Amino acid sequence: MIKQREFRTLLFLILLFVVVGFINTDYVSLQNIDKSLKSSLVYIVLAIGMTFVLLTGNLDISIGGTLGLSAAVCGTILRDGGTIFLAVFTAILIGACIGLINGFGVVKLKISSFIMTLAMLSITRVVQVIYTDGKWVENIPANIKELSTIDIFGMNLFSLIVIVGVLIVQVYLSKSSKGRYFTAIGDNADGAISLGIPVKRYSTYSFVISGICASIAGLIFVSQIGFVSSNAGTGIELTVIAACVLGGVSLMGGIGTVIGAALGAVILTSINSALVFMKVPAFWNDTISGSLLIIIVVIDSLLAFRANRKAKKVRLNARVLQKEA
Repeated sequence: MIKQREFRTLLFLILLFVVVGFINTDYVSLQNIDKSLKSSLVYIVLAIGMTFVLLTGNLDISIGGTLGLSAAVCGTILRDGGTIFLAVFTAILIGACIGLINGFGVVKLKISSFIMTLAMLSITRVVQVIYTDGKWVENIPANIKELSTIDIFGMNLFSLIVIVGVLIVQVYLSKSSKGRYFTAIGDNADGAISLGIPVKRYSTYSFVISGICASIAGLIFVSQIGFVSSNAGTGIELTVIAACVLGGVSLMGGIGTVIGAALGAVILTSINSALVFMKVPAFWNDTISGSLLIIIVVIDSLLAFRANRKAKKVRLNARVLQKEA
C-alpha cells in the first residue's frame, strides 16, 4: 500500500525525530509524539480532502476559509445550547455547499481552480466576519473541549478515528474502481473521458469532499482549541498543500496517496515542535516550511523528468526491436 514516495516521507519523519532527539531527548518521548500527532489532526483531515482535489489536477485554496466559517458556526451553535449533532450536521452542510460551488465554478464555468477557490476563500472570510460580527466565538461548553482529551486503549480518540479514516480512504482510492477515477482524471483527463469515466462529476466530488473535510477539521479545531478567533485557519491552505506535496502528492495530478499526505502533515507539525525543542524562534517556521516545499517540488520534478525520459527510452527501444523483427 505504501509506495516509494511515501516510504521516503516516512524515512524523513523518522530521521527528523532521530536528529532532533539526539539534540533534545525529550523530543522522542511518547508524550511528545502523542502531542505531535494530536496537533497534526486538523492538517491530516484537511490533507485528505486536498489529496482528492490534487489527484484530479486541481487546487483548493478555500479550505482555510471553510474551516474558519464552519468552526465559527459550529462554535456558536454549541455555545448557544445547540446539540453536537446539529453542530456537526450544519458544519458538514456548509463544507459541502462551498465545495459544490467550487466544483460548479471549475467544472461548469471553466474557471481555474486556483482563481475559483481563492475567490471562495475571500468570500468565506467576509461571511465569517459578518456572522460573528468580527468577534471571537468563546464560552464553548467544557464537555466539547473534553472530547479531544478522551483516550481509548491509551490512544487519543480523535487520533484513532483519523488514522482509521486515512486507511479507509486509502483503500477506497487504491482498491476500488471508482476511487481510482480520481487518479485517472489527473493522469489523463482525455483518456479518462474516452474510457467512460464521468470526469466532470468526479472532479466536482473532489471539491465537495475537500469542503466536507475542511468542515470536519473545523469541528476538531473547536474541540481542541475551545474558541474560534476571527482569523481561524488563516494561511493553513498553504501548509496543507505543502504537506501533500511533501507526502508525494503531485501538483500536476494523477499521483499520490492520502497516507503520504498524512505523513507530510505530521512532518510539518513535527518541524514546528522541533523548533521549540531546539529553541529556534517561531518566526522561522514558515521559512523552513517554505524552503522544504521548494526543495521537495524540485526533487519531485527531477525524479518525474528522469522517469519520463526512461519511459520514452524504453518505448523507443521497443519500437526499434519491433521494426527489426
